[in-house]
Amino acid sequence: MQKLGEFIRKYSHVIVFLLLEIVAILLIVQNTFYQRSRIVSWGNSVAGRWHKGVSGVTGYFGLKSENEHLAAENARLRAQLASSYIFYSDSIFTVNDTVYKQRYTYTDAQVIKNTWSQQKNYLMINKGTAQGVQTDMAVISPQGIVGVVVNCTRNFSTIMPVLHADSRSSVKLLRTGSTGSLVWEGGDYRYATVLDIPTTHKLFPGDTIVTSGLANDFPEGIAVGYIEDFSSVQGSGFYSIRIRLATDFNKLNHVYIINNHFRDEQDALMQRTEAHDE
Repeated sequence: MQKLGEFIRKYSHVIVFLLLEIVAILLIVQNTFYQRSRIVSWGNSVAGRWHKGVSGVTGYFGLKSENEHLAAENARLRAQLASSYIFYSDSIFTVNDTVYKQRYTYTDAQVIKNTWSQQKNYLMINKGTAQGVQTDMAVISPQGIVGVVVNCTRNFSTIMPVLHADSRSSVKLLRTGSTGSLVWEGGDYRYATVLDIPTTHKLFPGDTIVTSGLANDFPEGIAVGYIEDFSSVQGSGFYSIRIRLATDFNKLNHVYIINNHFRDEQDALMQRTEAHDE
């Protein structure tokens, strides 16, 4: 209290000056329309800049939460696509019973580790068995194909991306339906190679390559990439096609893990079929 009194005595003339200035401004504002409008306009401008700055800062720190919300919403929307369902149509006499059963559901996840410049690259995500993730589940990004889950712990999983020497995925040319295989031969992470498409099918630069849906992992029609150039492999009757991948692995932040609810049934059927042939 004593220090406050000393401060007031020491700067009393300054305090009186400021008070008089405030009183003068208030009188001007109340009695002069022009000055009042100018001061109010200046005050609104300052307040606007302040709120804009505060909004920008708070918005920046809220981006992570917003991105997570959008990723979860996209996963729910993907699960509602027609390609995520199996269509059944049973005709018994004159009774038609049509039922849709959901084949694929999606779980969003964040990429917490990622390599793209090695011969055998891997990704790590922040979801594991506790969140329903299992090995052999397909993984995509908002842009296109990513890879397959190869290992899981309770809260984390590793993914073998298409940027891996051992990766091989069934794909097709969207325009014609011609099927082939996607492989990665190393080098630039932006490009991969499609093999096994016959040279009898005409290709064009810019053609879209998508997943074929023939394997038990990826749904049909997921974007894979776009044809850059191609050549005929001598004596084989097939193309070697260089494509630009739809997914930018250098900027990969969020992914979706795909659960094929019919995978076990499909795998069991194939095992019985192969056993029957032996």
